[in-house]
Amino acid sequence: MTAISNRYEFVVLYDVENGNPNGDPDAGNMPRIDPETGYGIVTDVAIKRKVRNYAELIKGDSKGYRIYVKEGTPLNQNHVEAYEAIGLKTKDKASAAQVNDARAWMCANFFDIRTFGAVMSTGDNCGQVRGPVQLNFSRSIDPIVQQEVTITRQTVTKIEDADKERTMGRKHIVPYALYRVEGYVSAKLANDPTKGTGFSEEDLELFWKALEEMFEHDRSAARGKMATRKLIVFKHESDLGNALAHKLFELVKVERKPEANPPRSFGDYDVIVDRTGVPQGVELIEKL
Repeated sequence: MTAISNRYEFVVLYDVENGNPNGDPDAGNMPRIDPETGYGIVTDVAIKRKVRNYAELIKGDSKGYRIYVKEGTPLNQNHVEAYEAIGLKTKDKASAAQVNDARAWMCANFFDIRTFGAVMSTGDNCGQVRGPVQLNFSRSIDPIVQQEVTITRQTVTKIEDADKERTMGRKHIVPYALYRVEGYVSAKLANDPTKGTGFSEEDLELFWKALEEMFEHDRSAARGKMATRKLIVFKHESDLGNALAHKLFELVKVERKPEANPPRSFGDYDVIVDRTGVPQGVELIEKL
């Protein structure tokens, strides 16, 4: 597979209805929120988890598309495989060249390492990888409402509570919110001859597809109805880029319609893309 040769930036708009897009364990799993502004937040790792899950769903454990950060698999177990593949035994003291060989093996075999990078210096040292794909935190377009809903269950958990009629619980939801996340794809971190991960055009297409469909296979009662609404990509002609990222992001604006107070659906917003402001050497692609 050939590593990508173009730099990219992208904007994703996604929404949630009657769900919790990213619970905060420090706040009783309430939807994450900026306490100063009231805007909703979703962490970058929450989106990366969905991309990993989608890639695993589509590719399984096929060659080159395994997932490194995977539930039930200790990370260091993968390092053992890398050492065996390059002719080392576990616990061997690897030279700098051997660590680089192990690093290259990990990049070649794990999609999420090629994409997001990883720190693999624990246990059998496989070095560190700086991933070409990076995401910011998502932020809601408007302040969100954290709603707590009491629920009942017509049974109990403990035998000693068998005489009780039911148990009570709580769910935390956002009635409706539209979120925006921005991201970056560095060709230099993909195709550098010594430190590049080898992130390829095939990997990139899988990544775009994952952003489009990541909520379609991540349904749960806790997350409500979630969907990717827009995926807007800026493709540079060169690997170093032809424009500043923040200037490109400013070309995509999301405005709530005046009569939508509060907003209840994606139709309550206007997405305005300033195509006339796209600089020379950059192509704007609306994938959704």
